[in-house]
Amino acid sequence: MSGPTSQPSFPVPFERAAVAGVGLIGGSVALGLRARGLARRVVGYDASVSTLREAEALGVVDEVQAAPGEWLRRCDLVVLAAPMGALGLLARELAPFLSPGALVTDVGSVKAGIAAELGALGVRNFVPGHPMAGSERGGVTHARAALLENAVWVLTPTEHTPLTALSRARQLVEGLGAAPVVMPPDAHDSLVATVSHLPYLVSLALTHLVARDERLSLLAAGGFRDLTRVASGDPRMSRDMVVENRAALREALGRFRRQLDRLEADLADPEQLLAAAAEGKRTRDSLPVVRRSLLPPRHDLVVAVPDRPNQIGAVARTLGEAGVNIKDIEVLAVREEGGALRLGLESAADVARAAELLRGAGYEVRGRG
Repeated sequence: MSGPTSQPSFPVPFERAAVAGVGLIGGSVALGLRARGLARRVVGYDASVSTLREAEALGVVDEVQAAPGEWLRRCDLVVLAAPMGALGLLARELAPFLSPGALVTDVGSVKAGIAAELGALGVRNFVPGHPMAGSERGGVTHARAALLENAVWVLTPTEHTPLTALSRARQLVEGLGAAPVVMPPDAHDSLVATVSHLPYLVSLALTHLVARDERLSLLAAGGFRDLTRVASGDPRMSRDMVVENRAALREALGRFRRQLDRLEADLADPEQLLAAAAEGKRTRDSLPVVRRSLLPPRHDLVVAVPDRPNQIGAVARTLGEAGVNIKDIEVLAVREEGGALRLGLESAADVARAAELLRGAGYEVRGRG
């Protein structure tokens, strides 16, 4: 897999960073800060003592704190990483102890509310943020610095955000290996209502259909699995996310219903339905997340693997022993007769070398440099 993370060429930007909420995202931020040399010391704060113990035992943070206090005044970076339902309360608890010069940011998926909350609390150097990264598996045990690498990270400054704070936030995001995108809070909330929160509700609706007819579950294949992946997230956190953004989400739901109505009408006109399908394919294939146009170039190799134990490990070992570094990996399909892996490699030369090695080991491969 990926080798040691390269250190930034600029001096260490933060002496002491606090990550408040050491779950999947907060833990990944903490690991990124440490791995990339962005903070000399990382302090973990969480309401759960067991989470703090786990974070410390796993080496996610340098030290832990179970209550707000004077220790916060020594922090020049504070990252609010609580779930949406607890983010406002967390901000209110920490605000009295923050250093006036500290950069404060958050990782919440809805921005207008928290931007207003921190503004009302008088936190001057607050830059709302949202890393577009995550996993169905939550908790600090699944945190990893690589989760944030190459992710789009939206920063949503308000009219009161100092330019120096925004500049430092951009440096932080870039230092963590992510791609900063700047827009107003309201614009962010409107956009994520369509591309994030609406898909969650669609996923719920589809899973509810299956739950009401057990025959459907027998026929649900890879496409259904991919469409409903986000339904596997934490129900309470997902509920808080969509409720916080309900106004924008209602508008997105209205647009979605109109699209469904249009597609239902197109069932009577095969040519019109074909045109809609072609438009859908063009749009989907042009998305940056599909083309990875916002990310460093990747060169793909697809490997067919048999349904036997340790196949991922065997593929990784074959390439690793030959010095071929896997930058990204995705399980494309799993069936009884086997499945497929997509390997993201650094260069076309790596694709050719990996294909040669894996074919020699008996695997069927196809590559795209």
